[in-house]
This record gives sequence, C-alpha cells and structure tokens, in this order.
Amino acid sequence: MTTTVQFEQQTKRLIDDLKSVCANYGLGNDGNEFKIITQVFLYKFLNDKFAHEIQQLDPKLKKAESWEKALQSYSADEFEMLTLQLNESTAQLKPEQFISSLFDRQTEPNFAELFDQTLLSIAQENSSIFSVVTETGEKIVLFENISKYVTDKRDEFCKAIINKLVHFSFEHIFHEKFDFYATIFEYLIKDYNTNSGGKYAEYFTPHAVAKIMARCLVHGEVQNATCYDPSAGSGTLLMNLAHQIGEDKCTIYSQDISQKSSNLLRLNLILNNLVHSIPNIVKGNTILEPYHKDKKGRLQQFDYIVSNPPFKLDFSDFSTDLDTKENHERFFAGIPNVPKTKKESMAIYLMFLQHIMYSLKENGKAAIVVPTGFITAQSGIDKRIREKMVEDKMLAGVVSMPSNIFATTGTNVSVIFLDKQNKEEVVLIDASKLGTTIKDGKNQRTVLSHEEEDRIIDTFNQKEAVEDFSVVVSYDEIKAKNYSLSAGQYFEVKIDYVDITHEEFTAKLKGFEDNLKGLFAESKTLEKEIENNMKGLRYDL
Repeated sequence: MTTTVQFEQQTKRLIDDLKSVCANYGLGNDGNEFKIITQVFLYKFLNDKFAHEIQQLDPKLKKAESWEKALQSYSADEFEMLTLQLNESTAQLKPEQFISSLFDRQTEPNFAELFDQTLLSIAQENSSIFSVVTETGEKIVLFENISKYVTDKRDEFCKAIINKLVHFSFEHIFHEKFDFYATIFEYLIKDYNTNSGGKYAEYFTPHAVAKIMARCLVHGEVQNATCYDPSAGSGTLLMNLAHQIGEDKCTIYSQDISQKSSNLLRLNLILNNLVHSIPNIVKGNTILEPYHKDKKGRLQQFDYIVSNPPFKLDFSDFSTDLDTKENHERFFAGIPNVPKTKKESMAIYLMFLQHIMYSLKENGKAAIVVPTGFITAQSGIDKRIREKMVEDKMLAGVVSMPSNIFATTGTNVSVIFLDKQNKEEVVLIDASKLGTTIKDGKNQRTVLSHEEEDRIIDTFNQKEAVEDFSVVVSYDEIKAKNYSLSAGQYFEVKIDYVDITHEEFTAKLKGFEDNLKGLFAESKTLEKEIENNMKGLRYDL
C-alpha cells in the first residue's frame, strides 16, 4: 500500500511539475505564476474530491473500470439526485468538467478557451459556498481565466497543464489529517508567501509559533467556537487553532487587506475541511472598515482570536478617518501620530491589538504576536494598552521568543496571551535562549525542537515557575514593575555564598593585597617611563 510519505512526495512532485510547465512558457518567477499554480492545484483537488465522494455514494461507480464513463451514462435526473447527496464541502462538477474529459478533448481547436471556460463555469456554479467576499459585498470566485497570462501558445500551455494533472490522484488521502495538509500547503505556497508581493504581503508565521499559540489557548473540550483573525494572511494561525479545537467544532472568521492572502486562506480552508467557513472570509481593511458585525450593527465578538499583525505600515492615508466617535472605544489607547518622515514605520500593530481586545467576548481568549519592545515600553500607546490588560485583568501571559524565529524579519517578537477569565496569576516566559540557528536562504532562522515547543506549552499551561525561564506573578506585582511584561525583570538575582575557613579567608586576602602592591609598583614604573619620554620630545622646524 502506498504510504502517506509517498503521497506527500508525489503531491510535491506534482507541484514542481506545474511550476516547470509555467517556467517552460515564460512564467517562471512571474508575478502571476502563483495564481496559476494555486488555482490549477485547487481544480485538481476539487476534481478528485468529487470523484472520491461520488463513488462513496454509489458503489456501482466504485466498481466500474472508469467511474467517469459510468457516470456519463446516467440520465440528467439520476445525476442530479446523486449529486444532491454530496456534502456541501464538495464542489459540484459536471461530467464535461472532469479533468479526464478535458484530457480526452485535447485535439479540439481552441483548447485554451475550453480549459478556461471549464474553470470559470465551475467557479460560477459553486460561488455560493466557495466565494470570498470583499468589504463591499463583491464575490471573488474560485477561478479566473488562466491562459491569459501566457503571451503565446496558449493551447499548448493548457494541454501541458492537463497532462500533468491526469496521471495522479488525491483520492487516497482525503482522510488524512491537519499535519499532512499543512505540510503540502506550505510547500505549495513557499515561493509566493513572501514580502515580494509588496507592502501588504503576509510574512509566513512559523509552524512552531502557531502551534504554541493554539495549544496555550485551547484546553479541554470546546464546542461551537468562533475563531477570528483580523489580519489572517494565508491562515496558518487559524488552521492551527481550528485543528486544536476540532475542525467540526468551530467556525472561522477573517479579514485581510490582501486579495492574494484571502485566496490562499480559502485554499487552506478547503484543504483542511473548513469549507463551511469560506463565506466568513473577507478581503478588506480591518482597521478602517471592520466587516464582521452582529445583527444590531455592532462589531462581532469572538471566542478565540489569533493574529500576527503587520508591525510597521504607512496608514496615514486613512488614519484621520479613524478619529470618530464610534472608534473612541475601540481605539481606547489612541491612534499613533503620523511621523513627518518614514511614514512606513507607523506601528499599525497597536491598532490591531486594540481592535482585538475590543472584539473579544466576555470569556474570550486571544494570542497576538508583537515586537518584544512592546512589553517594556515606558510610555505612549504601548504602555496604555498594557495598563488596560492589567487593570481589566484580562492577561494570561507572555512568551518572549528567540531572535530570528521569523526568517523574514530580524525583529524580536513575543506572544501576548489574553484571557478575560484569568483574574489571578500571570505567567511570563523568556524562551529567548531556546532554539537552534539554521540557514534559511539568505537569512538566519531559529528553529525550536518539538521538546522545546512542549517545554514552553507545558510551562505556560501549568503556570510553572522555572529558574531563569519563567515566573508566575500577580497583577499587583506587574503594576509595581511599571506594567512590564518581560520575564527577565522578575527573575531573582541570586548570590552564591561559599563557606570557607578563617585561614582560607586570610590567605585569599593576602593574595589580593600582594597582587594590588604589584599593580601599584608597575604603575610607578610606567609613570617614570612616560615622564622621561615627555622630556625627550623636541620641536624641529
């Protein structure tokens, strides 16, 4: 039997083959390559998911030599009755839209047009479930006209794509779990999820950080949880959180200003059996126009919130629009001033932090990545936010991560954990000394071992004080330290005392005295030499 590892290798090989096709037609490293690769991969996945599910419903199809041909022999009514039984997470396809059908029609003229129209029809027919919406209500459907990105030989390009798709099937892996699809998704987007996409590009959150955030947030059995990320990117944090809760026990909500990231998140949801949450995925500006609201028009509040917000971003073009009566409560600590120079250094994460605190339910929990400088800042918006966390007793703890845990930025980061029900002690962890430094492209990156991840998680969840690693403090102790959330500022300074005899003490003291006399004598000799050298100096014209 083919193993999961072999399927993983085959899937990665398919991704590489699709990238090779793009390179052969002038699209290698092209800005549109990711659109082609991710959409073609999704088409393949949906096609095989349909094949798998339809055969489960009808044993005759499963036994047939070719399920596609057997299905094509069904009447329109028979076909409709069968597809009505499909789970809503399975895209509705027609026989002429199967990959095998396109493969058999490669000799027809204008194949690129046939290929494009097939994908566009699938997108339109499944738009009610699989579309991402914008803040204005416009739908971003599954697929677009793919061949338009090729300047010539469009038919040959689309044929090459189909030929890569037809000889491999996902059908045997639909029962795999989160870790398998997380690995595949990361491989699929590894060349596209970087800062090359411009100022709104997502920086991929390391799996270790996402895992720590999820496991420190979720304890025990959870049902019907709402999970939100106001700057979701491609959804790494949300996927880890949903996996920890159970994909069938939570609903995902998100908003991100990047259409690319929103499309990648949709793909991630489809891979991870979270199709039911796709209607809640919104492309839009969370800070200026938050989308998710309750029936009374107030901002929706959530059970769990995770976020790795952008740290620095010029939002001066809409910062003045935020100073409204409606926003005063949401941005309780204030809006950062617009600097005269280096507007791109504006600390937009402070806006996301305040938005997250405002969007938590009364028993809500959150985990937010912040620059480590935030946890000790002595004034300004940073400190006012920390003061509210402490005064309102909604802080669960802080984990300060190792340097270079993100390969894409040298900024040291910490994770703030909020819990509105935590009215007692707070755990502060200094994990900065953990990890192993490796080379990641042109950058250095620190990687945590599984044992180190578990050490952080177990220490946090058990609220355990470990020498030079973690402390457990009260809210009053935090106030006494000027609201500092740095574990290092609470570590005890220990002086080691060694018992020695009177004779040993006398001997040590005599040694210090002799050493000091020697230093004084050497000093006098040097003084004499310098004085003699000074007398020998002359001024010659």
